[in-house]
Amino acid sequence: MPILQNAKKALKVSKRKASFNAPIRSRLKTAVDAAKKKAENGTMSSAFSAIDKAVKAHIIHRKKGAHLKSQLAKNAAKSVEKPAKAAPKAAAKKAAAKPAKKAASKK
Repeated sequence: MPILQNAKKALKVSKRKASFNAPIRSRLKTAVDAAKKKAENGTMSSAFSAIDKAVKAHIIHRKKGAHLKSQLAKNAAKSVEKPAKAAPKAAAKKAAAKPAKKAASKK
């Protein structure tokens, strides 16, 4: 336990801030994890909202919030793409890029 008066006050203040910040931090983590697992409109919207509220309450830095939102959007775009169609095009380009090798004759 703190002995000095200012240390006692600092302990009270930090407990009060922790009790205020804990639910916001918890909602943020839950929403972001849900959005990472399932990139749907509802989960993405709630995750973006939770990030904005955490930034507004100074729980996370605004640039970290922007980075989180950017990464979530990037993952959502990646999950929406259809990789099945992209693979054959890449294979066709790769096959076309390789010219037929001529047999080297030895003299």
